[in-house]
Amino acid sequence: MHFEILVEDISGKKVLDNVVPGIIGDSHTFRVIPYKGIGRPPRDLSSSSDPKKRILLNQLPRILQGYGNAFSQYPVGYKAVLMIVVDLDDRCLKISRQELLSVLLSVNPKPDTRFCFAIEEGEAWLLGDRKAVLAAYPKADQRVLNRYTNDSICGTWEVLADILHKDGSAKLIKGGYQKVGEAKSKWAEDISPFMDVNNNNSPSFNYFRSKILELVESSG
Repeated sequence: MHFEILVEDISGKKVLDNVVPGIIGDSHTFRVIPYKGIGRPPRDLSSSSDPKKRILLNQLPRILQGYGNAFSQYPVGYKAVLMIVVDLDDRCLKISRQELLSVLLSVNPKPDTRFCFAIEEGEAWLLGDRKAVLAAYPKADQRVLNRYTNDSICGTWEVLADILHKDGSAKLIKGGYQKVGEAKSKWAEDISPFMDVNNNNSPSFNYFRSKILELVESSG
């Protein structure tokens, strides 16, 4: 089976490039494609914004249609699945999932698709593996780490910043959006190689892992 995995930013790609092989093994293939932001599905499902801006959910109808057409041309017996992984942020999980499913129902042919959310943010998947965080950053503030509740709506990236750096999130915020993005990418690059995909305390990471394993098992 082949997995096409779309994520909203480069830090998500860095995490999944490291952890997906540990889930799918050597008998399957994958590719992680980063976008430049999450956006939201267009209300008019026949329309989409400028594809050059590469905002993931803004382009969702076009993306799903493209993969539906591509997958339908694959040889019989070749199995491929599209996985879209985005941050939930402060949105309602049920409503957000239904919005994405509604877009999927609007296209024909439909690619085999799974939607997965990092709750609250992608950094929750890093924080789900305490040993990986400490392996990458031995001087991390364990007092802040101990106070973190997995997948809580708490400003996840800010919590990780406070764990890893002196002056933490406050200093990064002063540096602007670009500095925050650079820091997130660095954390993903540093921590994800140490992650144990079979031992993570993030429920949303474990959901993502379970969806992949279900597909792998169903592929025979």
